[in-house]
Amino acid sequence: MTPAILWERAIAMRRLLRDQQDEADERGAYSPEVHAAFLKAGFYRVTQPRMFGGYEFELRTNYRLIVEVSRGHPGAGWCLSLGGSHAYVVGSHWPERAQRELFGSDGHFIAPHRPAAMGTLKPVDGGYLLNGQWNYCSGIPYATHLLCGATVEGSPAARQVVVPRSAFEIVDDWGGDRTLGMRASGSNSAVVREAFVPEHMAVQLDWLAARPDGMEAGTPGTRLHGNPMYLGRMMGPYHCSLVSVVVGAAWAALDEFETMMTRNRSLADPNLLWADHPDYLRPFGLALSMTEAAETVLYGVADKYMDLCRRWERDRTPISVEDNLRLWALAQQAGGLARQAVELLFQNSLSAPTKKGSRLARYFGDVAMYGSHVSSLQNNQATFVARAHFGRPTGFRGL
Repeated sequence: MTPAILWERAIAMRRLLRDQQDEADERGAYSPEVHAAFLKAGFYRVTQPRMFGGYEFELRTNYRLIVEVSRGHPGAGWCLSLGGSHAYVVGSHWPERAQRELFGSDGHFIAPHRPAAMGTLKPVDGGYLLNGQWNYCSGIPYATHLLCGATVEGSPAARQVVVPRSAFEIVDDWGGDRTLGMRASGSNSAVVREAFVPEHMAVQLDWLAARPDGMEAGTPGTRLHGNPMYLGRMMGPYHCSLVSVVVGAAWAALDEFETMMTRNRSLADPNLLWADHPDYLRPFGLALSMTEAAETVLYGVADKYMDLCRRWERDRTPISVEDNLRLWALAQQAGGLARQAVELLFQNSLSAPTKKGSRLARYFGDVAMYGSHVSSLQNNQATFVARAHFGRPTGFRGL
């Protein structure tokens, strides 16, 4: 397998994804047919350790894959991205015993991650009993497992735990007209009641592994797999898993607007196609430039993450809280550019694309969902970055 083969397979699925947009949005996730195609194509194994049946490609490869899938359907891309991108987290932070059990003999592993401690863990012999409900578990319809945060009873400490599909119930609270966009993202809630979690399936991490404390010896993943990617810092990579979808949505909107450019005639001069009038050429050209810039920044964040990991491998320089916050903020800039590109095209497409079933309206709603996501708020993030830079407490999650 090579990255190029993965990308080619995603491009080849674009028509199928677009043909099924309406039904996927109504269902709340992509179809079993698409899921089977993703499985066969290897889309769930991109960053999974090679030791356990994965390809162990760098994160950049996965982001490019998600861009291509999302160009077919952003909601489907979000569902795949948030369900299929957490093998590298398990491969980073869980001990070898847990990894062998989770990835299994066939290496089939799909798991959303809700790090917020929305559940409780009751200590019992050999582990814990987990209870709780986690919302927005994007990617859960086809999940084999769930990663989630929970607090330990009688202690302020929290754990990140993994439970199998048999341990959680998927709530029917996604799809159709329930949300403005990302209707096919499979962002259902999950409920766990009295599920036993073995001790080795629960790990203690600070928020998204942002602190450098204890990095001298690496992580279970760097020691087991010999790959610095498995330092498993999550702030920048997690936001890139969202931004890759928004970049794909921007390319999809450009595709749609380009079709309109060669079909529609100008209001100002009906003798001219949109493709011959500056009122439409201008927004298309701007959106094209913004989308290309966003994609370039997205891959730049992935490369910078790997640069930091390789620096640690070379001389054990830790990845600081500021490093992690800046990766996240940089990814936000890419997401903002891509979102603005879609909005620009929508605003200049006149009223027809506002009707239900319009692809451009779908893409507009999808990027609006990203724009309201708490992790996309640039002004908030800028404050945290600046505080970290000046050596102040960031005010974010105790960092």
